[in-house]
Amino acid sequence: MNKTILLAFIFIQTFVAAQSSEKNLSSESWQFKNSKDQKWLPAKVPGTIHLDLMNNKVIPDPFRDENEKKVQWIENEYWEYHTRFNITQKELENQHADLVFNGLDTFSEVYLNGKLLKKTDNMFRKWEIPVKDLLKKGDNDLRIKFLSTVEEGKKRAKQVPFTMPESPRSFVRKAQYQFGWDWGPRLVTAGIWKEVKVAFWNTAKVENIKIEQKDLSDKNADLNIHALILAEKEGKYTFTINNKVNTVKLKKGENRLNLPFTIQNPKLWQPNGWGEAYLYDMKFSLHKDSDLLSAEEMKVGLRTIELVQQKDAKGKSFYFKVNGNPLYIKGTNWIPADSFSPRIPKEKYQKLIRDAKEANMNMIRIWGGGIYEDDEFYKACDENGILVWQDFMFAGSFYPADDAFVTNVREEVKDQVSRLQNHPSIALWCGNNEIDEAIVNWGYQKQFKYSKNDSLQVWKDYKKLFHEAIPNALKENLTADKNIYWPSSPSIGWGHKESLTEGDSHYWGVWWGEQPFEIYNEKVGRFMSEYGFQGMPTLETTKSMFSGTPDLSVQNPTIKAHEKHARGWEIINEYMKRDYNIPADFVQYNYVSQLLQARGMQIAIEAHRRARPYNMGTLYWQLNDCWPVVSWSSIDYLGNWKAFHYEVKRGFESLLISVAETEKSYDIYLMNDLLKGFNFDLKLELIDFKGKKLWENNKSGEVKTNTSEKILSLNKADLGQFDLSNTVLKMSSGHEVQIEKLFFFKKPKDLKLSKPTIKIKRISPAEIEVSTDVLAKDVYLIGDTHFSDNFFDLLPKTSKRIILSKPLKKIEVMSLWDTGKK
Repeated sequence: MNKTILLAFIFIQTFVAAQSSEKNLSSESWQFKNSKDQKWLPAKVPGTIHLDLMNNKVIPDPFRDENEKKVQWIENEYWEYHTRFNITQKELENQHADLVFNGLDTFSEVYLNGKLLKKTDNMFRKWEIPVKDLLKKGDNDLRIKFLSTVEEGKKRAKQVPFTMPESPRSFVRKAQYQFGWDWGPRLVTAGIWKEVKVAFWNTAKVENIKIEQKDLSDKNADLNIHALILAEKEGKYTFTINNKVNTVKLKKGENRLNLPFTIQNPKLWQPNGWGEAYLYDMKFSLHKDSDLLSAEEMKVGLRTIELVQQKDAKGKSFYFKVNGNPLYIKGTNWIPADSFSPRIPKEKYQKLIRDAKEANMNMIRIWGGGIYEDDEFYKACDENGILVWQDFMFAGSFYPADDAFVTNVREEVKDQVSRLQNHPSIALWCGNNEIDEAIVNWGYQKQFKYSKNDSLQVWKDYKKLFHEAIPNALKENLTADKNIYWPSSPSIGWGHKESLTEGDSHYWGVWWGEQPFEIYNEKVGRFMSEYGFQGMPTLETTKSMFSGTPDLSVQNPTIKAHEKHARGWEIINEYMKRDYNIPADFVQYNYVSQLLQARGMQIAIEAHRRARPYNMGTLYWQLNDCWPVVSWSSIDYLGNWKAFHYEVKRGFESLLISVAETEKSYDIYLMNDLLKGFNFDLKLELIDFKGKKLWENNKSGEVKTNTSEKILSLNKADLGQFDLSNTVLKMSSGHEVQIEKLFFFKKPKDLKLSKPTIKIKRISPAEIEVSTDVLAKDVYLIGDTHFSDNFFDLLPKTSKRIILSKPLKKIEVMSLWDTGKK
């Protein structure tokens, strides 16, 4: 993609159509059984086979203890679901009746009243089946047989003359993470995972509405409303957009309308940090004579976005321009919020997106090994000003490209793009996660002894899918203003020099390469779309791994089973040894592992932001978890903020001071992501850990809009007289710019800390004040509540006020001094 692509974007959210006639089959009484068995058990729809087995106490909770191992047999079985539903004479009199499955997981056979209607083979597709002639008055019998996805995948793998990595998962259109990842369990599901209904309609129905933004100015937003309508008979109809009535002539069959609509004096949808994510209400309705055939309410967001890639002296830029201004991207990567996605409540989506907003993020990348997320996810992003980088669901493997597979993928893209394209949050469609890199870097060809022709076939299939099939499907199903496509993330693997000079980068020299955190200061690309480090979940979530009384020990088999990276503990310990004292106590070890993760990510985030405009985006791996686990997440499975998320909030502030150490100096940068400049009056104080001021300096100036700028250098020689292991540099600016930053010159384990006396004063039931007599490093407040700040540094004779999400009688406190050698 060599040219700048402009996306003038509109959002539409479809609510229940007025005058529509639907029978919700999800609420019927469902049963399920193993195909080998005779006994039926009660089931819930939407759901999964694992949840139904758990609810019937056939299997233990696989998230607890080492139970994951005990449920692996489920993926090899065939399962059946069954319900009966009543159809009235009035419902039978409708001209059309369609059986609609929004999600079947994955290989299934659908039977209605004993007749095979459909065979399905894609978890991500919507299946709409005409059933008017098969329905009968009274009871109707619906049965779905699910085949083993693993067995079906193996059959398809045998049809390829060479071994494909990650077989059989890459042969099935299903959430890839369910086959196990280095942060998630292997739980290969089956079942009716989304809503199912019978939809009745007469005369005509609106199939789809796409809103194209043709032009956007201060005065007008000029839109084209593209409506796909199926008509039972030709004739004159009226299609109303808000109060504007359009008379249209429809022919029998499929009709595509293209109607202009203007919003005057438009308010823009702004990303988080730049203003309000403003949404318009709109109403659409279709009439025939005086009959209302359908009505939909929608929300519309107006904004423009470009992905800018221009050659320069150092390579090629990669940044997003939103509403005409370059936007520095601050955000994260998203994985499914549960291994069993049907049970994720709307409230969890809303909370996680609010947590991202509160941490000053403006983008989330939906990783390609999960699912196309629930409507509630995108709704929350729209409302909170969070842009979405949307991967298609392909990750870390080779994929076939035979005609049947490609056709299946094209229909999948059509279904998902039609559902999602009008959200203002969607910023980019990306073909896959790490497949280009896997082909080039990961050595599968050598491992599986590929011939030259085998390797050529892999590339041919790759290009057919990601450079032909998917972009062609986007062109067919998107309005031109919405079509920003990027074939693979990253564009170049992290071992190659070019990965840091163009495109987006996944830098894994830290963790996978076991490079020190400080390497982040050197390995800065144009757009960092993945990087990360593991940390333990909170104590509450760690305890939830156990079905009984938790035995909190790193050597406990349950805790070991909830670390999915083969060398995870070894790598954590190696990094911990470099920067911290390794505690023997488990609670302290849990605490330090979180500090370690937060420290590494702070170094990365600040290095990326200082490098602006060379670097224009930082998306860390990862926001959330799908089960209780030791992982790269900043928020654990139960929704608790780890130390990392508190650090993210600080590191993503719109105004930030950062210090870069060089051979001879400490360079101080001031970053401003806002669309206005400020005057600053920076005060620098060198303070020892008991509160004595040793040195001070001042710097005044102006910070320009939307920039990162070095404002001062401190010569190391000038600080040589001080014991820097016992001092902290406090940088603060008042007046027009209110910011503060503490910088420590040494690694945490080399700091000469004294025992702090930390006092907690209650201001109100939900507010406390924390104070200390000497420096308290990494103050950790422990209790069953959410603290507005935590894992923070507190200077001597200062205090900090903290808001609690709910009152707490007892609050325990810990600091880094507690973990040191006494």
